Amino acid sequence: MAIFNNNNYIVLLKTLLPRIPMILKTLVLNRLHLSSASAKQDSRTELTVAIIRSLINYSTPLSIGKQQRRSMRDQGIKGPMWVSKVCLPAPEDESEDVKVAVIEAINALKVSGEEDFEIPQVVPVEAEWTGYRRSISRDVDKGTDSLPDDMSEEEKYWELKKDSPANMVILYFHGGAFFLMDPSTHRVPVSYLSKLTGAPVLSVRYRLAPQHPFPAALLDALVAYLSLIAPPPGSLHAPVPPEKIVLAGDSSGGNLCLSLLQTLLTLRRINAPTVLFHGKEVSIQLPAGVATVSPWCDVTRSLPSVHANAMLDYIPPPHDAYGHRSAAGDHHPPYPPLPMQPDNIWPCSPPRVDLYSNASAVAHPLVSPLAARKELWENAPPVFIAMGEESLSDEGLITARKVHQAGGAVAVEQFEGMPHCFALLMLGAPAARRCFRGWATFCRDAVARQVDRIRTGHVSFIKRKLLSTIQIPFDEVHPLRDDEVEMLMQENMKRRVEGEKALRDQWRQRAKL
Repeated sequence: MAIFNNNNYIVLLKTLLPRIPMILKTLVLNRLHLSSASAKQDSRTELTVAIIRSLINYSTPLSIGKQQRRSMRDQGIKGPMWVSKVCLPAPEDESEDVKVAVIEAINALKVSGEEDFEIPQVVPVEAEWTGYRRSISRDVDKGTDSLPDDMSEEEKYWELKKDSPANMVILYFHGGAFFLMDPSTHRVPVSYLSKLTGAPVLSVRYRLAPQHPFPAALLDALVAYLSLIAPPPGSLHAPVPPEKIVLAGDSSGGNLCLSLLQTLLTLRRINAPTVLFHGKEVSIQLPAGVATVSPWCDVTRSLPSVHANAMLDYIPPPHDAYGHRSAAGDHHPPYPPLPMQPDNIWPCSPPRVDLYSNASAVAHPLVSPLAARKELWENAPPVFIAMGEESLSDEGLITARKVHQAGGAVAVEQFEGMPHCFALLMLGAPAARRCFRGWATFCRDAVARQVDRIRTGHVSFIKRKLLSTIQIPFDEVHPLRDDEVEMLMQENMKRRVEGEKALRDQWRQRAKL
């Protein structure tokens, strides 16, 4: 599914050449079963992890802004896909109503009452309708854009609809740790998900941190969801019933799916049944389901897998200048921060220790869905979580356990030895194909209300060679109790608050000079 032109190959060559010794060493050690990961990962997987890990640990410092711009470089629309770019307008006279709805949900879910956050404006939200292009010739030049230049966005949309006839829509939120990437980086996997489901996908370009911290992205997600249900004037699409919508996303996009679901559940619980949107009273209704891959459920990164599974993943352990306490209770020394040049967006003013939110809010349920008590998941629609044996696996498993204990239908597929978002990174690998099949099947079943076909009550742990599956009851997925998880998150939140206060005190002192 990966598409390369000549420039792509040159960039790839420049990237890999200095890493040839590392690549050869990784391959040899894996084949000889001498590497620490070889018992769990084949050579392709371990090499993928090693290369991405080396790219993350930059030898040359990069500013947050430069990382962000590089990650959003649009490589064009190539291969068997339709893409129609749209802009979902902000409601003019009722924008305060949408904003108030999000603020009410945030306030209703506060744990300490001291969580603070910036209040963003409601703005137009860019998005891309994406679908699999079934009619494209196999011999299309993959080095050039595959869509005719003379087609309007409306014409592309209607052609996309012809190739995506399923009576459902997938609302997709991309990953990228809340500060990287956009819909253009996810076109290939999103169009593949469209192929398997037959559904059009609305992929959202939500606002990124650190310029737009929490809850800006969540507000954009709600605007996108309401825009599907009650299309603003000039929209290409007809109204989509909520029971025909599936929220989907990977990593931080998976976080947004769960946070948006929790926002909707909370608004219904506090008796806020409607929101005024483009002149219409839109009922707060739940989607058909939520389908995530490697969701980032804990921004505090407090659980054991962030260290225990680090050898199988490319995500580095927490880099916390104020130390990090593990689930075992021991205090780890501070990790050196990733090399980074300052720029005009980071560090911000006043300074924060987290890119996505103020320190006091990192353990809020709409920032870290893991923090939501199990009773807050009551009446949730079916939820799907696919993950590897990765750094974020503990938080995904325990979040799923809470949904299950609240009476929800939740399906979890965990793949042995696989890293974060493996299905999107290694689309041709057997584990990735298996993951996408499960992902797509869940989406179709959730819309069809075939809940009895959704595997619930246990985690499906899929062995490395896909030869067997172990069923693990949710009550046995993790030894930590919910109160122990809450304690760990609160402790790490308090350290962040202390560190952020110190940074802001220094910032104020400098401002006086």
